[in-house]
Amino acid sequence: MQKTLYLFQSGRLKRKGNTICVDTEEAKRYFPVTGVRDIFIFSEVDVNKKFLEFAHENEVILHFFGYHGQYVGSFYPREHYNSGYMILKQAEHYLDFKKRIQLSKQFVGGALANIQQVLRYYQNRGKDVQKQLSAIANLSQKCADSRSIEELMALEGNARTHYYTSFNQIIGEEDFQYRSRSKRPPKDPLNAIISFGNTLVYMKVLTEIYKTHLDPRIGFLHATNFRRFTLNLDIAEIFKPIIADRILFSLVGKKILSKKNFEQRGGITLLKEQGRKLYIQEFEEKLASTFYHRRLKRNVSYQTLIRMEIYKLEKHLIGEQPYRPFVTRW
Repeated sequence: MQKTLYLFQSGRLKRKGNTICVDTEEAKRYFPVTGVRDIFIFSEVDVNKKFLEFAHENEVILHFFGYHGQYVGSFYPREHYNSGYMILKQAEHYLDFKKRIQLSKQFVGGALANIQQVLRYYQNRGKDVQKQLSAIANLSQKCADSRSIEELMALEGNARTHYYTSFNQIIGEEDFQYRSRSKRPPKDPLNAIISFGNTLVYMKVLTEIYKTHLDPRIGFLHATNFRRFTLNLDIAEIFKPIIADRILFSLVGKKILSKKNFEQRGGITLLKEQGRKLYIQEFEEKLASTFYHRRLKRNVSYQTLIRMEIYKLEKHLIGEQPYRPFVTRW
């Protein structure tokens, strides 16, 4: 089973035979390249052309993050699986407004359905989130009647605002109160965790897209423009509530993450390295965890679930089967 390498120490990435060598001041570690899916780099790490060629040959993606933990960019090897036919189908569904908005409604509908499922989970455990549930259900019903992408985006934005206010009831911690959403930069610990978790989901989806025939540059809900990637943003909307947010509630609720894991710098709130490591540990455990998939009648992991979602989109684009987003049952 392939794994993700997370690098927090400065050093160098090198090729050593058929292994990836992570060379730091403390030690040299070796990983068989066939066992590595992608590498998340949070520190000052040197790479050379020889290593990038090695990564390219073995379809290993490198994701780079800045000092504050924000996403900087990716080394995305030349697409091995891209199909001219599939790219044309993606472009066709983007340029045809009816086809584009149909897909966009599915992404938003799936996101809001999963948000409601998360809220019901906590409502069943005594959290007073009925007000937010009702507001989001009302907005969700309006999605079907949306006449533009902008209207859809506005509905989703309003729903997420209601959703974020429920975090105060779910978490109930003074140090993690929701006041408003701030992304670049995050202004408080709660926003710092939300942004970090969302970014990890975006990158995981991007890695999985690379293993399919789809082109990550052609999204539908998020406009295809001068941004490098947009399709991963679309698909990630479905998974952020059930992966990133569930992890947030767990880490804060169990007091694994606390105020001491953050630092303030000029109005910016940063998740310290130890806090990022704690989040990533929970994140990887979540992706590896399995559940019984009723349609497939077998257990699947969340990592596999992401890939399956992309395959479903492929089938929709070629007219084989209408796309329906994954909605959790718990």
